[in-house]
Amino acid sequence: MAKQDITVEELVRMIEKGELRLPEMQRRYVWRSTRVRDLLDSLYRGYPSGAILVWDTDEDVPQQEFAVKQQANPYRNTKLLLDGQQRLTSLSAVIRGEPITVRSKGKTRDIEILFNLEHPEKLEVVTEVEEGNSLGLSANDNESELADDAEEEAVDSTDDDLQKRLEAMTFVVGTKKLEKLPNWVKVSEVFQSHGDTEFLKRAGVKELADPRTTKYSERLRKLRAIKSYQYRMDILEKKLSYDEVTEIFVRVNSLGVKLRSSDLALAQITAKWRGSLAAFEKEQARFLKNGFEIELGVLLRNLVIFATGQCKFLTIGKVEIEKLKEAWGKSIHGMEYAVNFIKSSAGIDSPALLSSLNLLLLIGYYGQMRGFKIQAKEANELLYWSILANAKGRYSRGSSETLLDQDLAILRDGKGAGELLEKLRLQVGRLDIGPEEFEGRNQRSAIFKTMFLAFRKAGAKDWYSKLPIGKEHIGANHSLQYHHIFPKAYLKREARDVDADDIANMAFIAGRTNKSISDKSPASYIPKILKDSGEDMLDKQCIPTNPALLEAQSYEIFLKTRREMMAKRINKFFDDCRL
Repeated sequence: MAKQDITVEELVRMIEKGELRLPEMQRRYVWRSTRVRDLLDSLYRGYPSGAILVWDTDEDVPQQEFAVKQQANPYRNTKLLLDGQQRLTSLSAVIRGEPITVRSKGKTRDIEILFNLEHPEKLEVVTEVEEGNSLGLSANDNESELADDAEEEAVDSTDDDLQKRLEAMTFVVGTKKLEKLPNWVKVSEVFQSHGDTEFLKRAGVKELADPRTTKYSERLRKLRAIKSYQYRMDILEKKLSYDEVTEIFVRVNSLGVKLRSSDLALAQITAKWRGSLAAFEKEQARFLKNGFEIELGVLLRNLVIFATGQCKFLTIGKVEIEKLKEAWGKSIHGMEYAVNFIKSSAGIDSPALLSSLNLLLLIGYYGQMRGFKIQAKEANELLYWSILANAKGRYSRGSSETLLDQDLAILRDGKGAGELLEKLRLQVGRLDIGPEEFEGRNQRSAIFKTMFLAFRKAGAKDWYSKLPIGKEHIGANHSLQYHHIFPKAYLKREARDVDADDIANMAFIAGRTNKSISDKSPASYIPKILKDSGEDMLDKQCIPTNPALLEAQSYEIFLKTRREMMAKRINKFFDDCRL
C-alpha cells in the first residue's frame, strides 16, 4: 500500500475534476452542521484529522455521485474514496463556495459557516447538544432571533447568554442576524477572495495603523491556510479485487467505529449485488414522497430480516445474491404494509412519532408471515401492541436488536400479538401508564410522543388559531412547537431551581402562539385563554387551571397534578385502541 502526503486544496481539486470518485459501497453525505463547524475549527488549529483511504483502480466499479459537483472524467483509471467522504465533501463545498447541505431535524438544509475575527486566542470548549428533539419540534419561549435557522445551540437562551457563547467561538453555523455583525465573515467568501480589504472594511478597520489590521489579516491568512493542511493518503493497489477492497473497507471502519453496522452491511451487499444502491434509494425516495422518511439503514435491516429471519447484520455477507433479491422484494411489501398500518390504524403519520423504527420492521414481518390476511381481532391486538410498545419504548431501551430478534422468533413460531404483549409485559412490568412514569422524562422520551398522540386524539387545538395540533401545518406561524407552560425564563426570573424541561411542563401549540406567550407566567396568560376559549381548550392537553397551581411557588404541585391527568388521558388512549 502506497502512502502520499496531499493537501486539502489538491484533494478538493481532484474531486472537482472527477479524479476522485465515490464507490457504491459508500453511504451518502450525512454530516450535521456542528460536524462541519468542528472540522474547520480543528484544521484551523492544526489538530490531527485522520487519514484518507483511496483505491487506485482500472476496474469498472459501480459508483455514486458526490454531494458536490464534479466534472466528467474521460479516463477509466480513477481513485475511489473509501474513507474521508464526509470531511472532503464538507471542505470541497466550503472552499469552492458551494452550498453545504446538512441534515437537521430529519430534513436537509443549506448552511453557511461563519468565522469570528474576534475569537479568543485560547480555545474554548464547545459542548455539543442535540440538533432538535424527538418530535422534530422547537421550543420558542423567549427565543432569540440569533438562534433562528442555527444549530439549535441555545434556543431557550436570552440574547445576552447566546451572545456570550457566540463570542467565545471561532466558527459557528451562520444566521442572518450574525452575518450582519462586523466581526463575523462567511468562510466560503474568505476562500473565494483574493485579499483582506473587503473584510477589514466591513469590520470597521479604516486605516493600517489600526491594531486590528494585523490581527485580522493574520487570522484570515491562517483560515486560508486550511487549504494547505496535509492529509496522509493511503492508496490501495490496483491488483486488489473489489471483494478484497470491500473487506478492507469494512475492517477499517469496524476498527475505527466510524460507521454504523448498516453502513458496513451496505458495503457487503453492494459488493455482491452490483447496482443495488440505486434500487434501495429509489424505494427510500418513494416512501419519502408519500410522507414517510425511512433511513436507508432501516430498509437494509428490513432486507436482512426477510433474508435471514433475524435482524443482526452479522451474516448478511454470506447470503447469496438471488436470495438477497428475493428478500428485497418481500421486505418492501412488508414495509408498505407496516407504514400503511401505522398511519391508518394507529394514527402515527410521521416516523418522528415512533420511539423506534424497529416497530415498522416487526409489523411488516407480521403482515408478511400472515400473507397480509389478518383477522379483525388479531388486527386489534396488533394495534394495541404497537401503541403500547411505542409508548413503553420496546426497542429504544436496552439491547434493541436482541429484543427485536425475540419478537421475530415469536412470529416465526406461528404465534401472534398476544405473545408479543406478554413479552412486553415481562420487560416493562405493567402495560398501563402510572403518573410516576413521567418523572424525570424530557422531550426525547418515548412517552412524549404518546403524549402528543393522546392529546391529538382528544382533539387538542392551538389555543389562539384553534387549528388542531399537527406536524403537517405549513408556515412558521402555524408550525407545531412544544411550549413550556411555565417558561424557562419565567422560572429563572423567579429564582426557581427546577427542571423546566419536565414533560409535564410541556404543551403543543403553534409558533405564533408560542412567541406571543413568550416568558409570561401561566398565572397571567392562562386566565385569558380560559376567558376566550373555555376550560375544554386546556383540558384537552391536561392542563390544570386552578389559579393556586399557576404561580412559580406551586410548580412542583402543578407537575404532580398534571402527571395524574396525563396518565388518565394516555390510558384512555390505550383503551380506545383495543376497541
